[in-house]
Amino acid sequence: MVALPSLLGQRRSEKARGRKFASYLAGVSALALVCANATAWMTTNAHAQVDFEGAVSQSIDTTQPMLLEASNLQYDFDNDVITASGSVDIYFDEYTLEADRVVYNRKTGRFSAIGNVRMTEPDGNLILTDELELSDDFREGFIRSLRIDTPQFTRLIAQSAERTNANEITLNDGVYTVYTSPAKPSLWRIKSAKIIHNRQEQTIYFEEASLEFLGKSIATVPFLELPDPSVKRRSGFLFPEVVFKSRLGYGASIPYYWALDPHYDLTTTLTPLSKQGALLQLDWRQETLNGGYSISTGGIYQADPDEFVGSSGDEDFRFIINTEGAYDLTDRWSAGWDLTYATDRAFREDYSFAKFGSASEVSKIYLNGVTERNRFEANAYAFQVSQEDNPTPNDPANPTAPFSPVDDDLQEKQPVVHPVIDHSVIFADPILGGELSYTGNITSLTRNTTDAFSVNNNNRFRGVEGTFTRASANMTWRRTLIDPLGQVFTPFAYVKTNLYLMESADKNVTSLTDDTIAFRGMPAIGLEYKYPFIATFKGGNQVITPIAQIIVRPDEQKIGELPNEDAQSIVFDASTLFEWDKFSGFDRDEGGTRANLGLQYRLQFDQGSFVSATFGKSIQLAGDNSYEIPDILDATGDSGLETDQSDWVTALYFDTNTGFRIGSNARFDEDDFSIQRAEVTASGRYGPLSAAVAYAFLGERPDAGINEDREELVGSTNLTLQENWRLFGSVRYDLVNSQVVQDAVGIGYDDEGFSVSFSYGEDRSRNNGEPVEKTFFFRVGLRTIGDTSLSTSSE
Repeated sequence: MVALPSLLGQRRSEKARGRKFASYLAGVSALALVCANATAWMTTNAHAQVDFEGAVSQSIDTTQPMLLEASNLQYDFDNDVITASGSVDIYFDEYTLEADRVVYNRKTGRFSAIGNVRMTEPDGNLILTDELELSDDFREGFIRSLRIDTPQFTRLIAQSAERTNANEITLNDGVYTVYTSPAKPSLWRIKSAKIIHNRQEQTIYFEEASLEFLGKSIATVPFLELPDPSVKRRSGFLFPEVVFKSRLGYGASIPYYWALDPHYDLTTTLTPLSKQGALLQLDWRQETLNGGYSISTGGIYQADPDEFVGSSGDEDFRFIINTEGAYDLTDRWSAGWDLTYATDRAFREDYSFAKFGSASEVSKIYLNGVTERNRFEANAYAFQVSQEDNPTPNDPANPTAPFSPVDDDLQEKQPVVHPVIDHSVIFADPILGGELSYTGNITSLTRNTTDAFSVNNNNRFRGVEGTFTRASANMTWRRTLIDPLGQVFTPFAYVKTNLYLMESADKNVTSLTDDTIAFRGMPAIGLEYKYPFIATFKGGNQVITPIAQIIVRPDEQKIGELPNEDAQSIVFDASTLFEWDKFSGFDRDEGGTRANLGLQYRLQFDQGSFVSATFGKSIQLAGDNSYEIPDILDATGDSGLETDQSDWVTALYFDTNTGFRIGSNARFDEDDFSIQRAEVTASGRYGPLSAAVAYAFLGERPDAGINEDREELVGSTNLTLQENWRLFGSVRYDLVNSQVVQDAVGIGYDDEGFSVSFSYGEDRSRNNGEPVEKTFFFRVGLRTIGDTSLSTSSE
């Protein structure tokens, strides 16, 4: 660091030396300010002005400390030139300048930085050049062999650059590109005879621009405009996407983004289609103080609706709207919605190339509240099905009359849920040394048409016409005790209550009670016993844990006399073996005295790999077996629990801790151990190859209308060819019918600046494989510029 008093030894008179030194101090200050603000010609309107009396005025914060470091500092009194040389570093107001030499000529009012010049701006931009020259008001300047690296990993390179006014810099023979690391160039770049960067407009203009890929020009335009890389939101056209579908024809989506405000924006998209006319989309998004919402809509007046004859899409005007919102009401409460309406069921499928927000078949409004020991959720639901009506003629042997035929009136069979409320509390204070908890539920819904089907000449009901409201309140107590031998005893007790209100119920469903109000309760007491045996060995340990449960309770009441909306699915496997009540919801309560018996095993190795297994069964000891007695749906048939001695269930999981894992669940017949249900999943990675495969088997279930075994294999794989290239594919295979149901294959390239992928897929899942739906998809993306895609679909 140079000490200023070192110049006092100049061979001048004391008086002259005093005047010159005062002038020198002003010159050094000016030099430091000019150098420190050299980056302002690229970023701001700030400029420094030096008067010959040594006063300095400029728009940056001059109260900030300035530090100048150099090996040598010289002042030429005769020419009024200040020179700093030898590893020059200047720090001022978050600006830095590094150079081999910095020269300031006070007579011409210009300064220059020479040799290995590096300028760093407060916003992170790094300017690299061999020589920089600027006027002292920062309005004019010149740089040779310029390179600018931004924090957004974009790069500007030019043979020379000129500053022509306070806001604009012109780069001659320039290149714009992105990079993942300073030493790794991008696969693409924009080369231009002239690049103009307007900081005030935050825009980069290109004249005679050429888009180059792998060094070869693939497109040339006379003029191109891009937003500054630092701009997060900017109005303008986005990249178009090309579309082809057999019923729609060829087309291209042309989106325009409107940055209306920092807190809201709008995207309009027009997609002309050769067969159907133009699809118009509007997407509005807005952020508020405690949340945000969006509205997405699309509509088209179809030129040829006959292309969709036989489906609900055979209409002149088709329309869809989705709105989604989420708000934090307090630090514990949140609310929101996700609502969709479409003029027809097939709109989302027919125009699947377009995204209409989060549009789906399910619409909901919600209110949530969570604390450490309390949880509250309220949801209202409505459903708009996408499946077309395809009535199944009544089979004389399996009639559904007087109900609507199967697969007819599908929309009218969907309920409106208004609402479903879940509330749970875990009480802080122990009761009798144990934990007391409460779970409540209120469900209210309305359905316009009974959803009936027939199995073996018996009518079953997925849903019943009318309005049904159920209020449930469950209290649970449990306590865990461990004796000196390590045996674990967990006594527990619970009581479940359900109050039903039924209005306008379908009188043709004769099994339902005629009462408008009905009550049902289920008390229970039980005990769980565990005795883990632990054995250690060099390299790991193993734990063997026998488990037994017994639950005592009365028989379930009013089976088949009450609606069943939320307990329609029963999956009995190792994951539900030790559930006290294996029904999935509140509309059924398991009754009778039952024992659950099983064995758990875990083998743990020190390096992290492990094996875990579960095996067991459930036994009805006394009372009526709830899984044997059908309700209005008969969801319990062939569940594996319908006999006093249930089927055997088992689970096995192995994790190598090196990327490979395999897990399985299976249910075996109680008598002959034949497989009733099985699932096996495996995934792993070896070098550049990663893959996953899943196998599923479900035995025939005549009581549920499944008259043959189902067996499928699903697999997917990804192969990394080089650092950025990958091959990927998937297949779904029906083992029973020896048929490929779905398959897809593709190739892709991805890095931080460029991505491209191509895929081809076939889908035979509809109409027994005919016709085959074929889909091509191509996507390319350039970081900071945008991405585009081409999708085609045909049958």
